[in-house]
Amino acid sequence: MRWLIDGMNVIGTRPDRWWEDRDGAMLALVDELERWAADENEDVTVVFERPPRPPVRSSVIDVAHAPSPKRDAGDDEIVRRLRADPAPHEVVVVTSDRYLRERADRVGATVESSAAFRRRLQIRW
Repeated sequence: MRWLIDGMNVIGTRPDRWWEDRDGAMLALVDELERWAADENEDVTVVFERPPRPPVRSSVIDVAHAPSPKRDAGDDEIVRRLRADPAPHEVVVVTSDRYLRERADRVGATVESSAAFRRRLQIRW
């Protein structure tokens, strides 16, 4: 399976004051996803509405962002990637956004809620 993760949606599952340091929250999520992807041998892409500052690079996962930051830009980027994928039925989209869930389902992807995915990550620790 390949994973397409709605980054800010997963970050938002924890009321840990992430909104005070969005870039730090993005970096922390990328770090957590790198460890999970390496341990579980998973193919992971995390999508943000905008690039983190400073830019985050990873040799383990794909860190992506929408071409221009705006409302739902990350969701649109996830759907664009799904539509371009030759096998969207092999992709799991992680989000709790109802509209993105519906759009991903129409393309043929599986959807896992952000809360369920967060629990998946925490089981390892």
